[in-house]
Amino acid sequence: MVDRSGWGRDRAVPTGSPHSPPAWFTEQANVTDSSVYETFETDWPACWERAADLLSWDQPYDTVLNDDEPPFYEWFTGGKLNAAYNCVDRHLESGRKNHVAIRWEGKHGERQTYTYRDLYVEVNEFAAALRGLGVEEDDVVTIYLPMIPELPIAMLACARIGAPHSVVFAGLSADALATRMDAADSEYLVTCDGYYRRGDAFNQKTKVDNARLALEADIETVVVDRLGDDLPHVLGENEHDYHDLRDQHAGETVDPVARDAEDMLFLMYTSGTTGEPKGVVHTTGGYLSHVAWTSHAVLDIEPEDTYWCAADIGWITGHSYIVYGPLALGTTTVMYEGTPDYPDRDRLWEIVDRNAVDIFYTAPTAIRAFMKWGTEYPERHDLSSLRLLGTVGEPISPRPWRWYHEHIGGGECPVVDTWWQTETGAVVISTLPGVDEMKPGAAGPGLPGIEATVVDDTGTPVEPGETGYLVLEQPWPGMARTLYDGNERYREEYWTRFSDPDEDVWRYASGDAATVDDDGYITVLGRIDDVINVSGRRLSTMEIESAVTDVTGVAEAAVVGRSSETGNTEIYAYVSTEGGYDPGTSIREAIIDSIDATIGPIAKPSEVVFTPELPKTRSGKIMRRLLEDIANGAELGDTSALRNPEIVGEIQAERGD
Repeated sequence: MVDRSGWGRDRAVPTGSPHSPPAWFTEQANVTDSSVYETFETDWPACWERAADLLSWDQPYDTVLNDDEPPFYEWFTGGKLNAAYNCVDRHLESGRKNHVAIRWEGKHGERQTYTYRDLYVEVNEFAAALRGLGVEEDDVVTIYLPMIPELPIAMLACARIGAPHSVVFAGLSADALATRMDAADSEYLVTCDGYYRRGDAFNQKTKVDNARLALEADIETVVVDRLGDDLPHVLGENEHDYHDLRDQHAGETVDPVARDAEDMLFLMYTSGTTGEPKGVVHTTGGYLSHVAWTSHAVLDIEPEDTYWCAADIGWITGHSYIVYGPLALGTTTVMYEGTPDYPDRDRLWEIVDRNAVDIFYTAPTAIRAFMKWGTEYPERHDLSSLRLLGTVGEPISPRPWRWYHEHIGGGECPVVDTWWQTETGAVVISTLPGVDEMKPGAAGPGLPGIEATVVDDTGTPVEPGETGYLVLEQPWPGMARTLYDGNERYREEYWTRFSDPDEDVWRYASGDAATVDDDGYITVLGRIDDVINVSGRRLSTMEIESAVTDVTGVAEAAVVGRSSETGNTEIYAYVSTEGGYDPGTSIREAIIDSIDATIGPIAKPSEVVFTPELPKTRSGKIMRRLLEDIANGAELGDTSALRNPEIVGEIQAERGD
């Protein structure tokens, strides 16, 4: 149980003035009628039929929601469908075979375009190759690939033959790969020889070889030759070249396997509270319906759009909003292999400009980096094609929100601040951009059909402005069904804290702290455990960081706790400034003043450490654990996932370590 006594201030992180969507946007938006909230409420759960109606079903479902055995809910029971058919085949049948499905931008400027017809051919050939290797329905295929086109092709090929896929982020270690394959009982692996990290070739196959050595089973491995002569490699026993396999099955087609709506589509492994990875199970009907509907209603995707989610398919955001959601709607989805600042800091805006991107969806971490680099980079390019912006992955505070809205969206594009998790499968909290006002710093209300609530320790809804626990009061189609290693762990981790089975009350505990305002807009404060205990008061790190980043000239901040000689906990703030702003006494004083005004003197950091950038994983997450190690003079933990390992030494030097 988490002790909330003295947990920060009982009022929300300040949000900015509301912004109404412009008339030109609402006139063309997919969802414009505000009565959609009431309709979903009064017609729940049948309201979710409109999500299922976005898909093609081989066999109609009998029941929208089966809630006989909570919390193991089932959606669209009796129905059968195939995810690959919905994302590929049906768009050919509707006369759109020459419409672009994927635009791929490589690390070194390579570009590839796949029409839906191209995608159909490649998915079928690789599906036939997988079958030729012995993959059968319900066999879990592990995919360990960077952001190259073969990644979504492999996912869709698995879906076509009814084999669940388990995508492991390419930046994870050999041990992480082996652990996930072992946990999933997976004996099939799709990987590559290597990939480019900034300008350098990085050997992926060495990690694969080490992982295979750690596994008892014989692993059939398919290797994509990504690097060619830059990194020659040799194939061993049970290893096959991807392109040779496809050539062997050139022109073959495979009938899509009709899957039950509740059959597993994929596994997504994430870290658990016990430290053991959790294999989150997502099923075919509910998940695909939910991502299609939120892509339509929240991201406002039309088939004619060029849409770009600048995430990695190795995480749930990429699954839902690079692959399955956009392709189910028949749009053009952009894939980018590189980083935002290579070869220059205008790389993303060059891609937006050249491809006339309509919708851009990225993380607040990236937005804060854009702020730090300065407006000169987006100003080099024509971004007028953009009509909607989105954020995902963590809370965004008001100042970065306003910067994004003004300098990327031209002060016109609506911004959807979306909250969801691996376990929710798709967006559950956000504004509807054609309906709702936006409040910088607040994600928004629960979407239609989603009852999101902030409660105290007893499960009682908190008053507006008070801090509490974010819970979801009723099931939703995209929800995880269970964990791969068992139902009991799923029930224990997500459904026991605020549920009362005797009263038939079931609540999903998100693990996040939040506040809610008078209008029902929720501000997410971060993970419940992301707190620093100072003099008996639990202070939210997100609250403190938000106060720091509200200071003019500050781009990013991370705060951690440090044990002092007296045994008390002190706050250390690591701060990165925007381009054109020199770190110094004036900004340091402004940071202290901002924290004092918004939270109180108890949250005043004992030290503010300025750094050119913060240590981040290759997926863009700030590694606060390393910053805490530095602050405490402790031995550094594992740094293998760092995108910028050199910055750790610079921070240590700045502190005199």
